[in-house]
Amino acid sequence: MKARYVNPYTDFGFKKLFGEEGFRNAEIANYSQKELQEYEESLKVYRDMKAVIDTSFNDGVKSGRMEVAKNLKLQSIDADIISKSTGLTVEEIDKL
Repeated sequence: MKARYVNPYTDFGFKKLFGEEGFRNAEIANYSQKELQEYEESLKVYRDMKAVIDTSFNDGVKSGRMEVAKNLKLQSIDADIISKSTGLTVEEIDKL
């Protein structure tokens, strides 16, 4: 079988040798000062949006667990069983 040469100076070769992240880092190193500032600003916006989405998701999951726990409590299910089923603490369940 003939060995295949990978040219590290092509996009494909660089990605193959250093991975997608290495390629991105090399690309960023060639940015002008203005492009770098715009890139960093876009990262900040992305991270802020991701944090909001993650927080909203986690709040929604917790809210759903609380609703299930509340319904189980109304059916006189033991708080320990509800806790094991929902991941909520017994104290959180008692407050419902």
